[in-house]
Amino acid sequence: MESFAVDLHHLPRKPLPPDHVEALRRVGEERSFADGVFLAQAGDPMDHLHYVLEGGLELVDPYTLRPYLEHWLEPSQFSGEITLLYGGAWTTGLRARGATRVLAVGREPLLELMGQIPELGDGIITVLNGRRRLDMQDGGAALTVIGAERCRKLHQAEALARRSHIPVRSFSVGSAEAQAVLRAAGCEVSGPVVLYGRRGVLEDASPRGIARALGLDLRIPEEKVLDVLIVGGGPAGVAAGVYAGSEGLAAAVVDKLAIGGQASTSSRIENYLGFPTGISGSDLVWRGQVQAMKFGTIFAMPRAIDRLERQTDGTFCAFVEDGARVRCRSVVVATGVQYRKPSIGGLEAFEGAGVYYAATETEAKACRQGEAVVIGGGNSAGQAAMFLSRSAVHVHVVVRGDSLASSMSTYLSARLEAEPRVTLHFGSEVQSLHGDSRLQKATIVKTRTGQAREQPCRGLFVMVGAAPNTTWLNEWVQLDEKGFVLTGESAGGRYALETSTPGVFAVGDVRASSTKRVAAAVGEGSVVISQVWSHLNQI
Repeated sequence: MESFAVDLHHLPRKPLPPDHVEALRRVGEERSFADGVFLAQAGDPMDHLHYVLEGGLELVDPYTLRPYLEHWLEPSQFSGEITLLYGGAWTTGLRARGATRVLAVGREPLLELMGQIPELGDGIITVLNGRRRLDMQDGGAALTVIGAERCRKLHQAEALARRSHIPVRSFSVGSAEAQAVLRAAGCEVSGPVVLYGRRGVLEDASPRGIARALGLDLRIPEEKVLDVLIVGGGPAGVAAGVYAGSEGLAAAVVDKLAIGGQASTSSRIENYLGFPTGISGSDLVWRGQVQAMKFGTIFAMPRAIDRLERQTDGTFCAFVEDGARVRCRSVVVATGVQYRKPSIGGLEAFEGAGVYYAATETEAKACRQGEAVVIGGGNSAGQAAMFLSRSAVHVHVVVRGDSLASSMSTYLSARLEAEPRVTLHFGSEVQSLHGDSRLQKATIVKTRTGQAREQPCRGLFVMVGAAPNTTWLNEWVQLDEKGFVLTGESAGGRYALETSTPGVFAVGDVRASSTKRVAAAVGEGSVVISQVWSHLNQI
C-alpha cells in the first residue's frame, strides 16, 4: 500500500547540490557550536534549517540524551523534518558533535526561497518527509502516552498526534516500557499520563494541550487579514489550501479535531486515482497538507469556529470557541459530515473506552486478541472491518438493510464476504452496550424477529448516518432540509460553489447535492479557489 514518503534509510541524509547551497547562503548566516552544545531540545520551536559546513549534528533521544540514530549529520547535510514547514516543535534534541559550524536558515526565508527555486523545495521536502516517516517507523518520540486505554482524554490526545503524523509512543500503565520511560524522565507517577521529553509530565494532556505543545495550535495574529479562511481540514479543505497557497493567497485551514476529516478514519482507500495498491485516507490527506504548507498555507487544530460575522469594511470575522478571532476576506466551508450517534443504550458512557468513530491504529489496539463490532453498510464501514480483521480475533458488521449492494463498492463487499474473520449481520442493529469501565459486550437484535444475542466485543465502531457540520454557521447561509449547504443557483450564489452569502463558499460533503467521495471533494476544493479569486477581485 502507498504511504506518505519513500521509505529509504539513506534518503534523510541526501545532500543538496552546490547551487542550492549558495542560494541558502544568501538568506542564512553562519553559526558555530562547541562539542556537545544543544542547538535544540525537544519542545523547542523548529524555526531554522541547519546546513552542516564543518563538524556534525546528532539527533538525541529526549529522555536518555543518548544519540537517537547510529549515524549523524555530516558536512553537506542538513537538520530538520517536516515540522520545519509549519514551525512546530522538535520531538528530539539536536546536538553538536565536535566543533561544528553550520549555515542557519530561518523558516520564513527558507519557504520563500523554496517557492522561488522549485527544485530546491522538492529536494528539501523529500528529505524532511522521509525523516518524518523514519521517525514514525523507528518508534522514537518525545511524546509518550501512558494509559490511553484507561483515559478518554488521553485516547483523544493520542489520536490527534497520530492523525497529525506526529511520532508518539503509547504504553499501558504499569508496563515495563512505561516504567522505563518514567525513570528516564525522572517522573514518579502511577496513573495515566502524557510525557514530553525531559520536560516531564504535560499538565494539559487534552488534545488542545497536545496541539499547543507540538506547535499545531492556532497562531494567526488578530490584526492579520487572510485572503481566505478554510474551515474544515478534510480532503476538500486541504485541496483548497493547496490551490490557495499555490496562487499566492494568504490562507489558513482550521479544523475542530485534526487534519484529515472523515477520510482519516479510512485505513485503506483502493479506488482513488493514482494509487493502484491503495492508500490510507490519513496518508492521502497528509500528502496534500505537506503540499499546502510548502506554499505557505497555515494549519491549526483542534480549533472549532463558533460563528461568523461580517465587518463594516466587508471582511469577515470568525470567532474561535475560546474567544480568539480570525479575520478574512472570504470563507470556504469544508466542514464535511460526522457520523450520527445512533440510539444505543450505554453508547456515550463508553465513548473513548470501547466506542469509536474511526478505525485507525490507535483504535484498533483496543481490539487485539478480542472481537469487534462495526455498525454500517457503507465503504467506511467495510474498510474499517477489513482493517480491524488484521488484529481482532473476529469482526462483526451490523447492517440494518438486507444487503450491501446499494451502499458499498462491489470490490469491498466481495472482500468482506470472502474474509473468514468477518461476519455480516443483515437486518440487525445494536440495541445496548455493557461493561464496567470499558466496553465488554453488545446486544445485537434482529429487527424483524426481535431475536437478541449477546456479543462479546472490545470495540464498537460507528460508521453510519452522516450529518453535516453546519450548526456554527448561525443561519449565515441557506441550508437544505437535511442541513447541507446550498450553493450556486439554488442559493442565489454568483458562482457554482458560492453560498447565499457573497464571499462564503462551500465544498465537499457539507455541500448539498455533492458526490460523497474523496475524489469529488478534492476536485471541489481545487475548483473553489478560482471562484474565490473572482470574488476577491471584485471587492
